[in-house]
Amino acid sequence: MYSPPAFREDDIRLIFEHIRNARLANFITSTSEGLMATPLPLFLDETEAAHGVLYGHLARANSQWNTKAIGDALAIFMGPDAYVTPSWYQTKRDTGKVVPTWNYITVHAYGAIEFFEDTARLLDVVNKLTNLHEQPRLEPWAVSDAPEPYIQSQLKGIVGIRMVISKLEGKRKMSQNRSAEDRAGVNKGLAESDDVNDKMASQLIPL
Repeated sequence: MYSPPAFREDDIRLIFEHIRNARLANFITSTSEGLMATPLPLFLDETEAAHGVLYGHLARANSQWNTKAIGDALAIFMGPDAYVTPSWYQTKRDTGKVVPTWNYITVHAYGAIEFFEDTARLLDVVNKLTNLHEQPRLEPWAVSDAPEPYIQSQLKGIVGIRMVISKLEGKRKMSQNRSAEDRAGVNKGLAESDDVNDKMASQLIPL
């Protein structure tokens, strides 16, 4: 991933935070049949390996799992993003020498991939993913709320993913290369937008 020094994120704590905050990842493998990609919710176990391990599952009918991967897999996690109009810059009023850009946060995780079919491991992954996303709810649903025979039948339709992360690349492009006046303008413009993503991005502009 191209990352100018001003935008490169090297703090492993912030990189892990971005991974945890991302609701969906793009899981990509290179195969002899070409690139294959699946949008998937993945969760990070920071206690395994130096850079952590990603877990998830995909449909058994998805041929990505039984098409041999060439080299490492790639999981892309996107954070808040927003279009930035030059109209928000003080520099526009001063010199006019400005162009549009896009602000965003992303993490690229690379690593060897393992697909597994063991029922106990699959159930553990499903439980952890479910608990992670149900936790904020007032009345969280649990896998155990469903009849066990039904859950067992559903597990037969998925395949587990375990990816040991060997390399992490973080990028945080949030106008930090602009002047304080320009950043203030971007913050104000995004905060006043009706778009939820714009409002989230506004909170990440360094002031």
